[in-house]
Amino acid sequence: MSKKRYTVTSALPYANGPLHIGHITGAYLPADIYVRYLKAKGHDVVFVCGSDEHGAAITLRAKKEEVSAQEIVDKYHEINKKSFQDFGIDFDIYHRTSDKLHHHTAQEFFKTLEGKSVFSKKTTEQFYDKKYKQFLADRYIIGTCPKCGHDHAYGDQCEKCGSALSPEELINPKSTLSGNSPIKKATSHWYLPMQHHEKWLKDWIEKGVLDGADHHDTKQWRSQVLGQCKSWIDAGLKERAMTRDLDWGVKVPVEDAEGKVLYVWLDAPIGYISATKQWAADNGKNWEDYWKSEGTQLVHFIGKDNIVFHCMIFPIILKAHEGYILPTNVPANEFLNLEGEKLSTSRNWAIWLHEYLLDFKGHEDALRYVLCATAPESKDTDFTWADFQARNNNELVAVFGNFINRVVVLTSKYWDGVVPLQNELDAYDKEVLEKLESFPNKIGEAIEKFKFREALAELMNLARLGNKYLADTEPWKLKKTDEEKSETIMHIGLQIAASLAILSAPFMPFSSDKLKDLLGLKNINWNDAGTNFVAAGHQINKPAHLFQKIEDDKIEKQIIKLKANKAFI
Repeated sequence: MSKKRYTVTSALPYANGPLHIGHITGAYLPADIYVRYLKAKGHDVVFVCGSDEHGAAITLRAKKEEVSAQEIVDKYHEINKKSFQDFGIDFDIYHRTSDKLHHHTAQEFFKTLEGKSVFSKKTTEQFYDKKYKQFLADRYIIGTCPKCGHDHAYGDQCEKCGSALSPEELINPKSTLSGNSPIKKATSHWYLPMQHHEKWLKDWIEKGVLDGADHHDTKQWRSQVLGQCKSWIDAGLKERAMTRDLDWGVKVPVEDAEGKVLYVWLDAPIGYISATKQWAADNGKNWEDYWKSEGTQLVHFIGKDNIVFHCMIFPIILKAHEGYILPTNVPANEFLNLEGEKLSTSRNWAIWLHEYLLDFKGHEDALRYVLCATAPESKDTDFTWADFQARNNNELVAVFGNFINRVVVLTSKYWDGVVPLQNELDAYDKEVLEKLESFPNKIGEAIEKFKFREALAELMNLARLGNKYLADTEPWKLKKTDEEKSETIMHIGLQIAASLAILSAPFMPFSSDKLKDLLGLKNINWNDAGTNFVAAGHQINKPAHLFQKIEDDKIEKQIIKLKANKAFI
């Protein structure tokens, strides 16, 4: 297998609040699964993320809590960084856009683009709050969405329907500072004329062709990504302001730009590059290999509300800068709902990751499993506490955990924990071994196609294969009548268990490590899975349950908590 180089990014979360399960299932868990798999296969991968610490969302939170913007980002950077770590999201670096390296990188990017006349500077009338005497960033303006009628849409986006907006499109706009209708006042900004890039963008997105050469396979891109991009292009791309009137953010590094900062959607994606620079400096690597080498594959994991920024604005500025690679895939997810309703941070209708990790210690993989099994890969899906409990108890405990427990307990009881011999194989044994051999490729190919639900389903099918094999052959009965046959069955059962330990690692890393320890496995890799690699005579460890059942009272507490939040709001 040829080794490849990958740069994998997850959307930078705003450091203005904690993470909820919608964030996790959208941009972080699928990326982590993908990266863990690639690394297990021996590829050269850098997995970058970090806090997005600029923009109006931060200053709004600071005003609400009556503290400085710096205090807000410091607080939530640490909360989110720890939540990611405790949940097993294994970034190579979790950086910050407030870092000096990032400010320098973003400013240099802007100056290069300005030097190439990529931007156009012009004076327009923008919304202004007379009472607070300041121009209003998009997030400081709310009104009715012209697309879906939601009456609390922001000036840059409607969080109900996901439409990207401009403040001028809002019906009955209001300032979030004073609650008053804003006035229009003249101000100068730098604009990105997206319409100048329409032709090459269309070829790149719809045909996978860049500069006349094949760049990527569009059949591998999700339909919602292609559909949203096509919709934008068909409607005709327009210029978009790349600077804002704010006092918090990356300062515009040119003359006559007092009181102006880079638009957060110019600033934040460059954060992937500055994070890679920091990681490379810390690890003796050349960051340019991961952003400027044609042999590198760039993959962005995001939610569907970020599609336009990662498939249009960021590619435009990368190409206009020159020397940078463009993404080969942007596997954006649809939205995850909660108990039949849209997740809402403002209404506190959410399951917060840091709270889950406190309430369900030792059940990190249960949530990873359920969020992957129900991931909104092609349409919106719904998370319910009842389904979470059922999948944990009926699938992880009753299928996966049950098989492992049977294999380990039987080996410990009848062979003192020593892997028995594989003797003569009958037709059924050979059939099971042949099926076992096929699972690493089936799971790996699904992951490579960003079909994580399918890959996880195949992992569970392997556990089901093991359960069926033991149920059909009943080695505990054969132990008394056909010692050699019972040895062979348990030898094969242990090979299935060992393969599960390897193949489950991208999805459930904590359980994978526990299972490897249970089986006494060391120095193993993805390519061992599906093979007969656990030798006869190998000593396994004492039995222990891999997964724990979740009782009704624990779930009921969570449902009461959710309803109380809703009632309080």
